[in-house]
Parts: sequence; C-alpha cells; structure tokens
Amino acid sequence: MILSNNWLEIFCEIDDFCMEFEGEWNRTLVASGDKKRIRSSSLCLSEVMTIVVMFHQSGYRTFKEYYIKHIRLHLCREFPKLVSYNRFVELMKGAVVPLLVYLQTRRFGKVTGISFIDSTLLRVCDNHRIHNHKVFAGIAKRGKCSLGWFFGFKLHLIVNDQGELVSFALTPGNVDDRDRQVIASLTQKVFGKLFGDKGYLSQDRFIELYQRGIQLITKLKKNMKNKLMFWTDKVLLRKRALIESINDELKNMCQIEHSRHRSPINFVVNLLSGLIAYSFFPKKPSLNFHRELLSPVLA
Repeated sequence: MILSNNWLEIFCEIDDFCMEFEGEWNRTLVASGDKKRIRSSSLCLSEVMTIVVMFHQSGYRTFKEYYIKHIRLHLCREFPKLVSYNRFVELMKGAVVPLLVYLQTRRFGKVTGISFIDSTLLRVCDNHRIHNHKVFAGIAKRGKCSLGWFFGFKLHLIVNDQGELVSFALTPGNVDDRDRQVIASLTQKVFGKLFGDKGYLSQDRFIELYQRGIQLITKLKKNMKNKLMFWTDKVLLRKRALIESINDELKNMCQIEHSRHRSPINFVVNLLSGLIAYSFFPKKPSLNFHRELLSPVLA
C-alpha cells in the first residue's frame, strides 16, 4: 500500500504542474480557435492524475479493484468528491496530454554523458487470441524478440547511470530497434556514451550518432572482428543490465504491461502513469562508481 506521505508528495507536485499547465493549455485552445465549453467535473485534473499514478505503486493487480477497494474506502477523506468507477474511467481519457507533458518536463532525469538504451515488448493479448483481438486491431503489430513472437507494442527507453528515465518512445511491435526515426527521437537531448545490446549494431546509426556527439557502444557479434575499447567502456558495457532491471520493475511493479485494456487511450494513460510512478521510486537501479575515474574518457 502507498504510504500517506508518499501520495501527498505526488499530489502536491502534480497539482503545482496542473496550475501552470491548464492555464497555458486553455490559452492555446483559444488562440487556435478550438476552445470548447469546459464542463466542470467533481474531480480536478490533478486528482485524476494522482490517482492513476498512485495505482502503479499500490500493489493492486487491477485498477478497478484498486479504485473501489482502496481509493473509495480508505482515501475518501483525501478525495471528498470521488465519482463512480465508470465515470472515473471516462475522466482518465482527458489526462493523456497532461501526463505526457508532466513526464517530459518534470520527471525525466538529467543527461549525464553515460546512457543506456533498450526496448521491451508490451503484449496486449496472448498469441492464440490475435485474430479475435479487437481493441488494438490495426494499431498493434506482430513482432519478434529473443522470447519469440508477440502481438503488441515496443517501449524504447534511454536511462542515465542513476536509473532515471531520459527519453522514451512507443512503437508497434514490428518496428526495428535500429529504426532511424526512433533513434533520432530518443537521442535528441543525449550526449556522450550510449550503451546498447547487439540489436543496435548498425554502421549507419553509429555514424549518424557520432556526428552528433554520441558514441554508440555495443557488444560485437561472434563473426565480427574485435576492436580496441577503453577499459571503462568495457566495464560500463557489462553494466547494461541496469536498464533491463528497470524494464523488469516497470512491468512487474508498475504494471505497464497487461491484457485487460478496453481502450487504446487508456492503454496510453496506463503506460504514462506507470513511467511517472517509477520516477517517484526513492531507490532506483543505479551504478555506483567515481565519475572522476571516467572523466578523461568522457571528455
């Protein structure tokens, strides 16, 4: 269960963000001529965002059980204007853009010059139910990874050496990890050394990143000639399991992957709120080393 001081910290930070975001968002709609009548809701935007983020730290396996058995029973004083579960699911759809902006502007970590890149699959159904699956028909795609074939999406992540999220991208399951657009989008603010697995081996991607001040470092395949590498790069390359541990926490603790989605929009809400919930973890997988030892190599 969530500790009382933890949810209060999350709410205060999200509420401060919403006060700035909603004013700017309404001005943008007015300027573009798309502003519509805003109907007041019992729950404000910051309360909706806080509840969906808290779910990923609660330990509950389903959001419905969490909302009915925890929020409505134990946090009714903290959220005095709670709505029904069905109404709350409708309100979640309006939190997609605020969650995305909040994640990108407030919860991403600092680029330190040492980054790790990886992708993880997000299944939306069992392989035997692909032909009967309707929620993500035409959106999700079949893909193949080291675990075999799957139907769903790929979450591409870049994290720093402190285990903090730096950037992310969501693609259909059939998109290659070395896709030019995906790599370019992920590495917009990255510099220094970028460590990845063999799936990122590409001479074209290496040259493109190197010209932008990013050195892509991966392990070599068995049929490739060995190349000289700084000892620090070899050590950091062995620490690439850091991002794999983060993917494991995102799936098993933050539950960004499950097959109970009934709407693509709520799938995105679940993913964004899960990433935000992870950013609030007090202890993240990280590397413990003295950066002074690596300063000559990173310079």
